[in-house]
Amino acid sequence: MLQSGMVKFLEQLAGNNNKPWFEKNKDAYAAAKEDFEVAVSGILEGLAKSEPVFKEQKAKDCIFRIFRDVRFAKDKSPYKPNFGAFFSKGGRKYPGAGYYLHIEPGGKSFVGGGLWMPETPILKAVRQEVDYNFGEFSKIINDKKFKKLFETISGDKLKSLPQGYTEDNPAIEYLKLKSFTVMHNIPDADLTGKGFGKKIADVFTQMKPFIDFLNRAVD
Repeated sequence: MLQSGMVKFLEQLAGNNNKPWFEKNKDAYAAAKEDFEVAVSGILEGLAKSEPVFKEQKAKDCIFRIFRDVRFAKDKSPYKPNFGAFFSKGGRKYPGAGYYLHIEPGGKSFVGGGLWMPETPILKAVRQEVDYNFGEFSKIINDKKFKKLFETISGDKLKSLPQGYTEDNPAIEYLKLKSFTVMHNIPDADLTGKGFGKKIADVFTQMKPFIDFLNRAVD
């Protein structure tokens, strides 16, 4: 369960995304960040039950900075109006697939995972894995519980055929993908509910076969 103070801070930040306001509310930010770290630590403990590698990780290995890099951005807002964390066996900088938690009040919170815009060698390896083992991949993404949480595999697609593949390939629509990600929205009402942690754990559990399949290609 997340503390209401953390949610309130993010709500206020969304309407006051500037340095003077942030400086005046540093204590509120510190408290909100600490709350998020506690939540992330709890998620790591849950993940470690099935994947021991997570026992060695700390919340700081997973959490993204709230400060935006605005050097080349049209939006010059200095802060992200959200808290985000990426869970993978290599921490938040791991190039392979993992689980993602995004907390942003206003109906924008979600749990996601997979591979987002991977480097070309990794993308080619994943396409090959999907091509060679499409039956297994189809079984994972068409599982009833999986489809109930994640309606579709999302990601930008190539307009033309990927090199080495033909239109009649049964997996062609997935082979055109440049990212392999799934997402499940979190209603604002669930953020501070007692069952928040369990809901996140349940979503990650259903996502695990998908993540493992993608990482088999990466590893």
